[in-house]
Order: sequence, then structure tokens, then C-alpha cells
Amino acid sequence: MKACIIGAGAAGITAAKALAERDVDFDWFEKGSALGGMWRYENDSGTSSAYRSLQIDTSSRSLAFPDFPIPSRWPAYLRHSQVLEYLESYAKHFGVAERLQPTTEVTAARRSPDGGWTVSFDGGSDRHYDAVIVANGHLSAPRQPEIPGHFSGEQLHSHHYRTPEPYTGRRVVVVGMGNSACDIAVDLARVASQVHLAVRRSAWILPKYLLGRPTDHWNGLLVRRLKLPTRVARNVIKLAVRLAVGDQENFGVPKPAHRIDQAHGTVGQELLPYVAYGWIEVTPAIARLDGDEVVLTDGSRRTADAIVWATGYEPSFPFLPDDVVASADHGARLYRRIVHPDAPGLFFSGLVQPVGPTVPLVEVQGRWIGDVLSGRLPLPGRAEMDHEIDAHRRWVAATFVRSERHRLEVDFREHTGTLREDMTAVGS
Repeated sequence: MKACIIGAGAAGITAAKALAERDVDFDWFEKGSALGGMWRYENDSGTSSAYRSLQIDTSSRSLAFPDFPIPSRWPAYLRHSQVLEYLESYAKHFGVAERLQPTTEVTAARRSPDGGWTVSFDGGSDRHYDAVIVANGHLSAPRQPEIPGHFSGEQLHSHHYRTPEPYTGRRVVVVGMGNSACDIAVDLARVASQVHLAVRRSAWILPKYLLGRPTDHWNGLLVRRLKLPTRVARNVIKLAVRLAVGDQENFGVPKPAHRIDQAHGTVGQELLPYVAYGWIEVTPAIARLDGDEVVLTDGSRRTADAIVWATGYEPSFPFLPDDVVASADHGARLYRRIVHPDAPGLFFSGLVQPVGPTVPLVEVQGRWIGDVLSGRLPLPGRAEMDHEIDAHRRWVAATFVRSERHRLEVDFREHTGTLREDMTAVGS
């Protein structure tokens, strides 16, 4: 058994560690010059969407791997450079950093006629593997809506945003209501003459700190210690935020039409006061573009010098055959959100949008993949895989508002719990 790992972000690193611990032979490739993925600012792979002021919205205690604590002297919310340092230290500590083959781009991975996978590289060479683990991330191919009209100013996707200084004294429209949109709006508001935050659907705004502690600490207390369902815990947090901070509509951010457990909340300490001060104006969505103005869905107009589209990303696997990607529905039709049922030997790690932290989640996924490839954990038959996939899709449809963002949704506790149960059942 020999596997190929594609990508060296958190998912690739944890997959490499898990395979090494189980004596599964592997090659590990990264098209950039070093590991780190999205957390390597200005990554020469072109895949990082990190901006200079980025701080992770998960507290360090929730972020940490179970067998590798984050230094206690570090802050509760890490900068991108600290997350990168943590991942580098983790890979070095567990002896897998030297296994990485950087500056090596996988250009194709296809099923071999005699079984297994043939992987091609940018240098023109091919290698054969029994399995391929796709860990290239899903936050690097920008999704941007098609808006009618013409805009005479500057436009860019948030993937390409780095610093606010180029927008000093300018009028900027930021489109979106996720964490990146709100972070960038606040970043710009410090230098721009005016920032408009154009939103199609509002979001629940959660502070990073609640009663002096990181907000996700309270959520962990409710979920892990009191055993409350995630839906109930999130609504308790919403009530606590309302009591401590007040209703967000009093600051100028519309109350969402959906429940807090039906979509991702937006985590940020500074958005509400910046909106209240008038530095950021929350507006309806853009209906069309008209020269130096954007026309909103309510018919009003805003003059702008630049538009930042913080409108999300599409999963992208340019090295996989189109039919393989299509049958997996870009990740929505995977057994346990990992295994491609139509392509034996193809695994995805980190292709999820979790309610909860991503970094420790991919560590569990890595161990699960390692158990499968080492022969400890047998996969079920196709009928059972299809049943599990369909059940998960029904859960997503019943639980979350309908949007592309929630196509890859999982609940951290339930997802990792299921994977652990699988491994425990075989004595792993």
C-alpha cells in the first residue's frame, strides 16, 4: 500500500502524521515552496486567502490538536503567522515535515486500468499509487456573482485582499456577511472615507469574548460538559450575547430571518461598534452596477471607488477528472464526507464547513483515513455508503438555510464522534 497526499495545509499535515504512525507508505506533495496552506501569508502557491490583519475566529484552546498543545503564553485568538508556526512545529515534532516534497504540482490523478491511481506532475513524470488523499483545501477558488451593469472603479475578490492602505480616503463596498467580509470591512473602515457592507442575508454577530472568556469556551461548556445538542447550545449563546451586548439591530445590523442554528454565525468583536459609529453602513444587496455607483435591491444608490467581493469559494480539483468531481457533487456526495463511493482509493480530507473548529477535525479525519488504508477499518458496501450520504444530505437540507456555503456543512461534535465510533469499533 502506498498513498499520495496532495496539499500541505492542516489537512495534509495531519494525514501525513496519521499514515506515518500506521506505517502506511506515502509521498506528500505541495505546489508551494513550504507547508502551511492558507495560513502562510502570501503563499507562493497562490492558494492563501489570508490578509495581513487576519486572526483566527476559533480560540487557541479549541483549535489545538489533542496531542500537541498550543503554547500557553500565546493569545486566545492566534494571528495567521502563529497558526502557521503551530502547524510547522506540529509537523516537525511528529517527524513528517521532512517527508514533504514542495514545489511539486500535481497536474492529474486518474484511475489506472489495472487498479490504483496514476498521478502526473508538472515536470511531466507519472507515479502509481494505491490511494490518493486530496487535501488541497476549498478556500482558494473565488466565487463571485454575476451582477448586471458596469462598474468604473476597482473590483477584487476577498481572496486577493491583503492590506487596507491602498483604500485610504476611498469609498468601498464590501459584499458579504461572513467572517472575512466583516473582518475586511472593519479593516478598511480605519482608513477609508466610508465602507458599505452590502448583504443579501444578514447574519448573527457573535463576539469573540463573552463575559471575559472566548465565546467558544462557553459553547464547549454547554456541548461537552452539559451534553446539550449543538442547536440548543447555540441558542443559549445567542441569549447570553443578547443579555451582555444587546440586540444587534440596535447597532444597525439587521436581525437575521433565520435561527442562529440554521447558518454560520459571524464572529467579530468590532463590527457592531463600527456600524454604530457610522464608519460601516450595512445596506441591502447589490442589484446592478452603474458607473461609479452600485444600485441596491431597495432602489437606493451608493457611490463607490472600489468593491470587495467577499462572496465565498468553490471547491476546486483541477487535477481530477470532471466526471469524478461531478459524481461527488464537489464534495457533497462523499461517505463520511471523506470517501468517494465511485472512485475506490480516493479520499478527501478537510472538504467540510464545520460548525466548530476545523483544525482538530481534520486530525480525526486523518486518523480515520489512516485506519482505512492500514486495513484496520473496512469500508462498507456501496448501498450502505449511499444510505449514509443521503441521510447526511437530508440533515443539511433540514438544518441549514439553503446556500452554497452550507453544502459542505458538518457538526464538529457529531462528525468527529462518528469517525471515532468507527475507529473504536475496530479497536483502533
